[in-house]
Amino acid sequence: MQETHIEATHNRPFGDRPLDAPIVRIDLHAYAQQIKNEDTWYKNDRNAITVFKTDNMHIVLVALHKAAELLPHSTESVVCVQVLEGHIHFVTDGALNEVTAGHIITLHENISYKILAVEESTFLLTMSGCL
Repeated sequence: MQETHIEATHNRPFGDRPLDAPIVRIDLHAYAQQIKNEDTWYKNDRNAITVFKTDNMHIVLVALHKAAELLPHSTESVVCVQVLEGHIHFVTDGALNEVTAGHIITLHENISYKILAVEESTFLLTMSGCL
């Protein structure tokens, strides 16, 4: 397997990190602090960082300010959302699902969904399968 890394950028000067390797250790607490201390967090209603990425799985740590919304979209992947902090509305085909810290919601591919932050929230968005 070929290891992949992401390099530091102007917006993330300490961003040099592995995205895929035989073993990738992910410090969610440190990444959550990082994305909430970046200019993007202060200038926008959200910020996110990809913490793991292979051909068939992506894991993204997302932070949303209260009332921020991820617009409806559908993916050919199985989706898992694990709320680490806060409270979100996870809406699928008109069904509203309340998801709070410590809970996970999943759905199969090709189902449209959107996410609304009821309060400031941080969650892991994992997509696996056909990407």
